[in-house]
Amino acid sequence: MVGIPLAKLERIRARHAELSHTMADPGLAADRFVKLSREYAELAPVVEAANALTRLADDIREAEQILADPGADADMKELARDELDAVKDRLPEAERQLKIMLLPKDVADEKSAILEIRAGTGGDEAALFAGDLFRMYSRYAETQGWRVEPISASPSDMGGYKEVVASITGQGVFAKLKFESGVHRVQRVPVTESGGRIHTSAATVAVLPEAEDVDIQIDDKDLRIDVFRSSGPGGQSVNTTDSAVRITHLPTGLVVSQQDEKSQHKNKAKALKILRARLYEMEREKVAAARADARKSQVGSGDRSERIRTYNFPQGRVTDHRINLTLHKLDAVLQGEALEELVQALIAEDQAEKLASLDEQG
Repeated sequence: MVGIPLAKLERIRARHAELSHTMADPGLAADRFVKLSREYAELAPVVEAANALTRLADDIREAEQILADPGADADMKELARDELDAVKDRLPEAERQLKIMLLPKDVADEKSAILEIRAGTGGDEAALFAGDLFRMYSRYAETQGWRVEPISASPSDMGGYKEVVASITGQGVFAKLKFESGVHRVQRVPVTESGGRIHTSAATVAVLPEAEDVDIQIDDKDLRIDVFRSSGPGGQSVNTTDSAVRITHLPTGLVVSQQDEKSQHKNKAKALKILRARLYEMEREKVAAARADARKSQVGSGDRSERIRTYNFPQGRVTDHRINLTLHKLDAVLQGEALEELVQALIAEDQAEKLASLDEQG
């Protein structure tokens, strides 16, 4: 088992067995059982992959013993040789899968996420593209069984959004969407263009893991909360009470405004949710920078100023520049159906980069 940390594997096996024994106790409290069963379910695939690898190693050893046995007949040796070749072919992929399972986990991977999309350069066309991206992620979320709940939106005059923020709730949302952060570029003929010229516009996407109270503690004295009257397009008052909320986090200077709800209480709750996610992401970035040792992941840093993907309408293609992957199925990607191909390719590249780093360290 080249490059596999055997000591870590034995600890996982021992913990898995311990959990199995503890969960069999009929006197175990229900909430404790739920917590332990969640950990047991996380460890089970790792133990199964390790056991499968052990079985392959045993099969190799048995086949080699038969081949080395002078008393074994020719037919037995022929079968053993075939078995040995077949098992050796399966061994590298089994080792790779186990290594991936043993990679350090991003603690945020299983969390829900806050999705923020903002129109960039390109005026009305950029806002329309921001709307296209929001629909793409919403439809993709449906295919994953996730729930999308808009938090705030600033529609543009021609449709689309100057800015839209939403909560995406479900299992493993952040793990799949975290590589979507960055600048998305579109090349197409705008509906406003009479000459048929292709324009380039952009929108910025940020995906933040949704933080819970236990992740980020916000002290009330660190907040300045201002209330004001909600305003719509052209500055007209949307309602007659001071229901809009602006929260300033004094230590960092982060500001979040929320005015979509008629209730001040609801606006404050939504603003705090966004603030907590942004503070959590700041902490994650700080830790990641400390660990990076000037090494940059191939799939990018998640920097929102980094151009990551181009959607080219005339050629019907989508290109992810970080992994040089082009799909000639633009419509299917924007419908959310083919986005999974890009997501899985990015995850695979990230895993390959981490495995290469692990091998270098080893």
